[in-house]
Amino acid sequence: MKIAIIGAGNLGGALGRSWAKAGHTIIFGVRNPGVGKTQPPLAEIGASASSAMIPDAVRVGDVVVLATPWQAVNEVISAMGDVRNKIIIDATNPLSLNAEGSLSLSLGSSTSGAEEIARLADGARVAKAFNTYGWENFANPGYPGYGDLKPALFHCSDDDEAKEIVEKLAKDLGFEPVDTGGLGMARSLEPLALMWIRLAIRNGRNPNFTWGVLRR
Repeated sequence: MKIAIIGAGNLGGALGRSWAKAGHTIIFGVRNPGVGKTQPPLAEIGASASSAMIPDAVRVGDVVVLATPWQAVNEVISAMGDVRNKIIIDATNPLSLNAEGSLSLSLGSSTSGAEEIARLADGARVAKAFNTYGWENFANPGYPGYGDLKPALFHCSDDDEAKEIVEKLAKDLGFEPVDTGGLGMARSLEPLALMWIRLAIRNGRNPNFTWGVLRR
């Protein structure tokens, strides 16, 4: 699969490296291809990765993964060009510092970042996924010693094909995909990401934990 990853920072780079190891072709969509943050992942991944201007990456990608800071979303979506019928996986989190200096949800609870992206990216098929953990868990998703239990990857979308692609990409990384419903469930997944961040800080900024789903 050709995966266009918009953003080549910690999250985009980690996802790109891991998906390339699983056999996918990676195109990093960035403002300045071949320089800056794209250089380390390109050098590590090798021939199965390239960089391109954002609209070019979107055009050739079978799926688009949005892995930029939330503050860049409006600008990035404007730069994407025609996204009609494109599957966009939103891995961002709409977080900002509140008056007390703590991280909080920028959009409150009456909407979500994913829903706003669906509104901005007219005609795109949007899914929310890969947002509930720090990049370290996508660079190294293995948690040995738990038998058949795998880290859970929560996702949501109103589009069945988008969900299928998310589930394949999650399994390729070693996660257990968990379908939480329609895109409106992003209003729950984004606070879940905030809780993960707060727990990581509480544990001395230790990112080496994930959610798991036990069934009986």
